[in-house]
Amino acid sequence: MTNILEALAGAKAALMAPGAPFELGECEVGGRPAKVYRNAFASLPQLIDAGRVHGDKPFIVYQGDHWSFARFFADVDAMAGQLYALGVRRGDRVAIAMRNRPEWAVAFAAAALIGAVPAPINSFGLRGELRGALADLAPRLLFCDPERFERLEGDCGVPACRIVVAGGECGTGPTAPLSYSALVGAPPRSFVRAEPSPDDPALILFTSGASSQPKGVLSTQRAVCQALFNIDFIGAVSAMTSPEAVAAMIQRGLAPTTLTAVPLFHVSGLHAQLLSALRNGRKLVFMHRWDPVQALELIRSERVTQFNGAPAMVAQLLATPGFDDPDVTGSLGGLGFGGAGLPQSLIHEVFARRPEGMSGIGFGLTETNGVGAAASGQLFRYKPSSSGAPSPIVDIRIADADGRALPPRAPGEIWLRGVTVMHEYWRNPDASSAALVDGWFRTGDVGYVDEEGFLFVVDRIKDIINRSGEKIAAAEVESCLLEHPAVREAAVFSLPDEVTGEAVIAAVTVDDASPTMSEVLRAHVAAHLAAYKVPAFIYVRSTALPRNPAGKLLKTVLKKEYSAAHG
Repeated sequence: MTNILEALAGAKAALMAPGAPFELGECEVGGRPAKVYRNAFASLPQLIDAGRVHGDKPFIVYQGDHWSFARFFADVDAMAGQLYALGVRRGDRVAIAMRNRPEWAVAFAAAALIGAVPAPINSFGLRGELRGALADLAPRLLFCDPERFERLEGDCGVPACRIVVAGGECGTGPTAPLSYSALVGAPPRSFVRAEPSPDDPALILFTSGASSQPKGVLSTQRAVCQALFNIDFIGAVSAMTSPEAVAAMIQRGLAPTTLTAVPLFHVSGLHAQLLSALRNGRKLVFMHRWDPVQALELIRSERVTQFNGAPAMVAQLLATPGFDDPDVTGSLGGLGFGGAGLPQSLIHEVFARRPEGMSGIGFGLTETNGVGAAASGQLFRYKPSSSGAPSPIVDIRIADADGRALPPRAPGEIWLRGVTVMHEYWRNPDASSAALVDGWFRTGDVGYVDEEGFLFVVDRIKDIINRSGEKIAAAEVESCLLEHPAVREAAVFSLPDEVTGEAVIAAVTVDDASPTMSEVLRAHVAAHLAAYKVPAFIYVRSTALPRNPAGKLLKTVLKKEYSAAHG
């Protein structure tokens, strides 16, 4: 299929030529030269303001409520004025902890417009997890929904941090939280619109690493804006290399509409869906929580043209009765995969059932603002087991244990360097130094690049479990299990699972194993950690866990021992 490679080369040459929309330039990042898109926005406020031109076009649909771009920006400007009146200033952190809803997007945009740093938090977390992230951030203000407010028991644990509750009222009096609806409904207040420099902080997103505590990823204005422009580049390449699929989509005459079930606190939800739609005038349909039956109904009623989600979500959607009915999903032009590992059987099923679709895949991390490699349409069909072709603004190195570059097809750790790489882990210099080497970000993923430049991801170095796109630090679950007085040892690992991609499995050593101990321990974890972190199985044993002579746990031995029982 040399034709597709010629089409790819031709598309990139045309798009990046001098004077073309994606012309490349160069800037200095951390004292090193980095490739940039010359025409990308310089700051997040500029990018957000660009969405105002869409006026009365539909923007967000949530539980039957339809928001236009004009309505959205009316709330954004009102909230920005209120934040400024509350003393929020440039560089202050504004935390957001709520499920996907229009107020989430308003809080993000309003904070960014006045130069504050939006800091979305994993809304699945329980009280201890939420307060841990808030203590790390020390925000000036927290936006949350009633459920998160209840989990926090009305106290975010940060002195002088005000709370704004969206979607409900939570009492009155001097200690009561502020009401979102009251703030945007009050007489308008003026605010000073920020004009941040490209190197100023723009965003903090949390990611789970090999440690037990999630780390805050701090990115600059330039990094975020370049990453968002890269999404447009991927779309342009896809259109030029898959003209038949694009023509079929245009013939339908439907407005681009994305079903958003991915949480907005993920880079895939925030960048590729919310901010991309805001910039380009596309409609988003928010789901309060994932339900494949409801998803099909929303695809039908809102004429959804695109769905991107974890492979488990796509598999569940395909298995739901009615998916192949043209009256239900006839508008759906593309399915995108992200998050968990992608089974080849699922790829083949998507190709078979959506032969004209613009399905795609990508590789990127929170620390790179989602930029790495991507492929969709004919490029994805050409190499469906790869993670796509690298972005033109990122360098990829496949490194050996000493950091030396490896030749094509030799597997090693994937290192990424470029303008979109994070500035640092928030208030964590040790983790930052370990992850960043001369500008290179060490991903912890193992992969290789083939002779044609496509990236393949084959394994992970970090002890992270990827359950339906949610990354879980095994150390965090192990620490929780060890807090139970009956547990002497604990090891947490993953095993393949047809539904979630990877299942969380634990093996524990106890002195006195009762028949109900497994369920007792699962309940213990459920009381302290988010539900998706609770092990699917806990194997209770009285013998010691296997270790090597140095005392290190041998999880590979445990995986072999329990894989048959799990299967």
